[in-house]
Amino acid sequence: MPLHMHFAPDDLLRCRFGISPLWETHQCLYTLLRPERHGYHLPWLRRAREAAATLDLTALSLLMPGGGHHPDFLCPPPEGPLESFEDELARVRATDPGVARDEFARSLACTPGAVGSPAGRAILADPEGAIRDLTALLERAWHQLLVPEWPRLRALLEADVAFHARRLADGGLERLFAGLHPSLVWADDTLTVRHRNDHSRSLGGRGLMLVPSVFAWPDVIGGFASPWQATVVYPARGIGGLWAEQDARAADSLARLLGPNRAALLASLTEPASTTALAARHGLALSSVSAHLSILRAAGLLTSRRHSHQVLYERTPLGMALAGGGAGE
Repeated sequence: MPLHMHFAPDDLLRCRFGISPLWETHQCLYTLLRPERHGYHLPWLRRAREAAATLDLTALSLLMPGGGHHPDFLCPPPEGPLESFEDELARVRATDPGVARDEFARSLACTPGAVGSPAGRAILADPEGAIRDLTALLERAWHQLLVPEWPRLRALLEADVAFHARRLADGGLERLFAGLHPSLVWADDTLTVRHRNDHSRSLGGRGLMLVPSVFAWPDVIGGFASPWQATVVYPARGIGGLWAEQDARAADSLARLLGPNRAALLASLTEPASTTALAARHGLALSSVSAHLSILRAAGLLTSRRHSHQVLYERTPLGMALAGGGAGE
């Protein structure tokens, strides 16, 4: 059944992208609870198994039913292009307990027996304590499961935003939405999401937040009730090569393909870095590194963005797949 999002003229001017560390944390826990649905992430699941074993997901599992309501306040849409995890979590902690209890009750009702279970009763009896426990769980999960992987994930998410921003510039919203996900259809100023519920929403001049996600795959998640901005969370491009590891033979092949210096630069970009930092890291002349980076960027293996007074380079999804995860990972 579809979800229809109706755009007024002001909404067309307020479509934007956001990257959310909290969303990735929330969705990675969903992946842990339902690993059979997420074949692309099996390498990550194997790596995360030991750290995940220390997390008690009992209460959260009741609030993340496979085909039902998830409390919106636990993963609100980001308020900017790249909000920090700490700022996002602070907004969750500030949730009114009465609002949280209503959301908890709606979610628990989607799982037979959850309301009357010991964990369910505890959540409803003390929603303030449940907020405290759940935010503590999200914080632990962020630090234990995602912080070690975040440079890799952020690079992929930012490369996805850059790709779709170019599609928007080339062909407007019609071209943008056509390439985000097969379940999205744009027609007559309305974005339709093939969704579990039949629902319509006018965006009210606030526009639409588009959030790429690694762990949302294969689903597209749309909606959010007031007071949150309407949001569509969609699978980012390049997930297939995200967790690939590089072996010695692959490294030799990459060096033969690109040349040793360009291969080394590509492999070492496990997180964004400037020309100066890369020159120092590899013992190469600044002009040589600049020339190599320009070639890699022209080939679609790197993207660049300005940060303060520096230009930072990072791998695109294609660059990640070709490097196979990079050296030292």
